[in-house]
Formats: sequence, structure tokens, C-alpha cells
Amino acid sequence: MFKRINQTICAGGIAMLACVGVMATSVVSPAMAAGGGGDIKDHEWTFDGPFGYFDKASLQRGFQVYREVCASCHGLEYIAFRNFSDLGYSDAEIKAIAAEYEVMDGPDEEGEMFTRKAIPADRVPSPYANENAARASNGGAYPPDLSLIAKARPNGANYLYSLLVGYKDAPHSDDVPDGMYYNTAYSGNLIAMPQPLYGDDIELAGGGDTSIEALSEDVVTFLAWAAEPEMETRKRTGIAVMLFLFVMCFVSYGSMRYIWADIKKSKA
Repeated sequence: MFKRINQTICAGGIAMLACVGVMATSVVSPAMAAGGGGDIKDHEWTFDGPFGYFDKASLQRGFQVYREVCASCHGLEYIAFRNFSDLGYSDAEIKAIAAEYEVMDGPDEEGEMFTRKAIPADRVPSPYANENAARASNGGAYPPDLSLIAKARPNGANYLYSLLVGYKDAPHSDDVPDGMYYNTAYSGNLIAMPQPLYGDDIELAGGGDTSIEALSEDVVTFLAWAAEPEMETRKRTGIAVMLFLFVMCFVSYGSMRYIWADIKKSKA
């Protein structure tokens, strides 16, 4: 009997500790993600919070912005073309998108490397052969890969959005060197990246708002997905686990009360 009591108490304690641990993690995580320099705007995102999700239409618009504006300088090396099924593209559409790129392959039977059209299993190729080539094409500045950029920067999504909409004319008191640009969101306000978006400079395939704010929101949504494609699955799993632990807390507590009630009656 006492063995059953100990097992029940332990199960209840473990379940309750797990509940506390998960809830503590959910409270602390947003604080850990905060940060960033410059004037960072707080923006509402569909993927925020425990019930967050990625809007498929926004993801596709953001991917178009990436392809037409960002891809000439920034790679997406950790994303394979087949991952674009998460964006709502069919297998045929993914094959067509991949075929627009060329990737290095080999060696062939003669030991030579060769280029071929990409297939869905390939990762999105970098626009540059190597880092030195990237720096040589950008005045010494290295355009970072964007696969994990939303996670690599503090307050990632808000920071990237603020950066894209933060290009302004520098105050007269500020001296902006050649090759640098004034940006209110960037720490120190001087950035080597030219303004990528101006608004109304992209014709979206599916239509939609083409203001600089809307385009920035779409491409940041796409980059947030690229940094964590499994986010929706993770959050759904987390909610299911929390509900399970919540129920188990009450079941364990009820079992403990039931067992101790029999002992108290026997002693009486």
C-alpha cells in the first residue's frame, strides 16, 4: 500500500514540477529574446505567442521579395527547395522554382566539377562562390546568409522590420561617409547595406499591398519561417504537452487524495 502511495505522490510531484518548468520557460523566453540597438519598432506578427502561425499568402509574397530583391546579395543556404512546400507550393511549382537556379555538382566520370539545374532536394545556392567573392562585390562588406538571420539578431523579427523601414535622410549634423547609409534601427545609425525596399517597386504575383511597410512585413515573415520552419509543429506540440501535464496534475492529486482517504478511514 505504502509503495503505491509513494509512487502516486512521486508521479504527482513530477507532473507538477514539469508544469512549473514549462510555464517558467514560456515566461522567461520572451524576455531572453528582447534586445537590439537603435530604434526598434514593436510589430504584431501572426507567428507571435503560443498560438502563432505563418500566413501562407504572406510567406509567398515574402519569398517573392527575397527572390527579386534580397537573393542577389544574400544566400539561403540552410533551406532546400523542397522546404517550400510549407509555403503552399505544389511539387510542380517547387520543381519549376528549383530549375531557375544552377548548382555546382560532381565530380563527373572525368573528375571535373560541373553545373546543373537545381532539383527540389538541393539547397538554395549562394549568390557568391565564397566569402572573398562576396566581399569583393560589396566594397569589403560581407552580406550575411539569411537562413537564420531572424534568430541570429536580438528581437529578430522586429529588428529586421525596423531595419527595412528605417532608412532615412541623415540629420544635417551627421556626416555619412561614402558607401554608408543612415538607418534609425541600426546601432550607430550607419549601415553599409543600401536601402533594399522603397515601396511600390515590386509587382506581387498574387496582388496585395506593395508599400514599404507591407513588403517588409512579408519578407520578414518569410525569414522568420526560414529560421524556424518547424515553429507551428513545435507550438502545437507544446500546447498538447501543456494540456496533458495540466490534466495529469489533477489526476495525480485526485489519486493521492483517494488513496489517503482509505488509510485515514482504516486508522479511524
